[in-house]
Amino acid sequence: MTALIHYSVWGALIIHIGMVLICVWRVWRGENIIDRLIGLDVTTTLTLAILVLIAILEENSLFIDVSLGLATLSAIASVALAKYVADQRMF
Repeated sequence: MTALIHYSVWGALIIHIGMVLICVWRVWRGENIIDRLIGLDVTTTLTLAILVLIAILEENSLFIDVSLGLATLSAIASVALAKYVADQRMF
């Protein structure tokens, strides 16, 4: 991997970690349940991006497989939580 790509990926990784911290703060101190739900969804999406960046740095495709599984669970959980918030019951 060239040095430019290496440093670019490290920079992107640092920026994504900073954004995750901001989103976790939003989940923690959200004004209402919708803000917290959106913050949780964005946190999960940023975690997926971090896993892909780590896969690029480590040159290991296992992190990409883990991120695909996490993306699937995140989509299911987002729909379930949104339904719970809307109807005040799960099913």
